Amino acid sequence: MGTGHGHGHAAGRHRWRLALSFALIGSYFVVELVYGLISGSLALLSDAGHMAADVVTLGAALVATRIATRPDTTGRRSYGSYRAEVFASLLAVLLMLGVAVYVVVEAVGRIGATAEVSFGPMLIVGAIGLVINVIVLLLLRAGAAESLNVKGAYLEVVADTAGSVGVIAAGWLVAATGQPFWDTLVALAIGVFVAVRAISLGRQVFAVLGQHVPAEMDAFAVAGDLAAVEGVRDVHDLHLWTLTSGMNVATAHLVTAEGADSHAVLDQARDLLRRHHNVAHATLQVEPADHLGCDELGW
Repeated sequence: MGTGHGHGHAAGRHRWRLALSFALIGSYFVVELVYGLISGSLALLSDAGHMAADVVTLGAALVATRIATRPDTTGRRSYGSYRAEVFASLLAVLLMLGVAVYVVVEAVGRIGATAEVSFGPMLIVGAIGLVINVIVLLLLRAGAAESLNVKGAYLEVVADTAGSVGVIAAGWLVAATGQPFWDTLVALAIGVFVAVRAISLGRQVFAVLGQHVPAEMDAFAVAGDLAAVEGVRDVHDLHLWTLTSGMNVATAHLVTAEGADSHAVLDQARDLLRRHHNVAHATLQVEPADHLGCDELGW
């Protein structure tokens, strides 16, 4: 049965970064929403909407990392609750897409219409947002390389940073030209940018949920390395997938040659998977050469 030890997954090591980022982004969201309503800026409101998605995403990531570290007391979750982090990343994708669709629809609806936009609050709030986003980016950057959950939050903030730059640019253009059209154009660009980021993260999330071979692993190379272990005659039923970020899992059947030491084969194969292929948990079945039937499974 699986247990929920927190040291085994990447996001748990970076939980404090998520917590501090949540506090900073949550505080700024309130400010941006209020001034977006006061100024009438769609760019500011669209960035506030995306910031709201950040607040929910970071909150979900925090909850997911807490759930993932809890031991299973039901006896039904044999791999623990680590997948909670992946579902939190999926929530981030859905929120990002929702915000992107809303912004694009609103921007298209404003084309050709007149709107009063106050550029002063846009410039001030946009600058404050840029500073906060850069701080949060620096906080999350280290964890983003290790955890899909943290990466989801990191990409949200990357999009927010671009949004803050867009808000500043829109405020400057409105001030320089007197044309509120620039606010709408920048909001449209922010929406498209967010959608592209969401799709990229979504592909990674579905690869994990679909139990694909991890992107950094080559199934044929793993099979070849296992087959090269002394005493191994054949390898079949090899499956490789990611449980959650930083936790790759493998199962395989190893057919041994006559007279081979099955204990030595098992130890060497597990050590190979752990050291050379970053497999945190391997379930290996060692079979004598005259054992028949188990390699006939069609999936």
